[in-house]
Amino acid sequence: MIEETENTENIEITEDAAGAEPETTDILEKKQKEIKKLEGEIKQKEEEYGVLYDKYLRVNAEYDNFRKRTAKEKEGIYSDAAADVLKNMLPVLDNIERAVQFCDVSDPEKVFEGFRIIYSQFLNVLEKIGVEEIKSEGEQFNPEVHNAVMHEQSEDHPNNTVAEVMQKGYIKGDRIIRPAMVKVVN
Repeated sequence: MIEETENTENIEITEDAAGAEPETTDILEKKQKEIKKLEGEIKQKEEEYGVLYDKYLRVNAEYDNFRKRTAKEKEGIYSDAAADVLKNMLPVLDNIERAVQFCDVSDPEKVFEGFRIIYSQFLNVLEKIGVEEIKSEGEQFNPEVHNAVMHEQSEDHPNNTVAEVMQKGYIKGDRIIRPAMVKVVN
């Protein structure tokens, strides 16, 4: 009887396996369809990745080219601006050379007049390129445009006022080229 029981159990197992076989086949087919579907999605995602990676490489190359081009243009703009300034200053240099070459110490008035002309010409060059003198004497001290190198006590001027300009300052637009060195009243 034990054998029968074992045989019966085996038979039941076999019958269960035989009965489960169509179910397993269905599950297997579903899983295979799901795998094919996922493989298709993977392939689609790989293609999308390829397209996006290609776009990334192109954008990166464009940015690199843009960066190089703007650096070159910036350098060119700086060179052009420097050349323009120097071109305006060369006549002043020419006049200084002439003044030194033909300097007649016996007539100091002519030498002085020559330097006054050169000074005036140099101020015109600064004006052409947009450089202005910072008005300082008698003005309220402003640390953005003034560099206080001396302080003095004075009854003649109000406190925190520029009493004397030691060295003129210059500005171009909003940019300070050189602050004015001044004596300030405390």
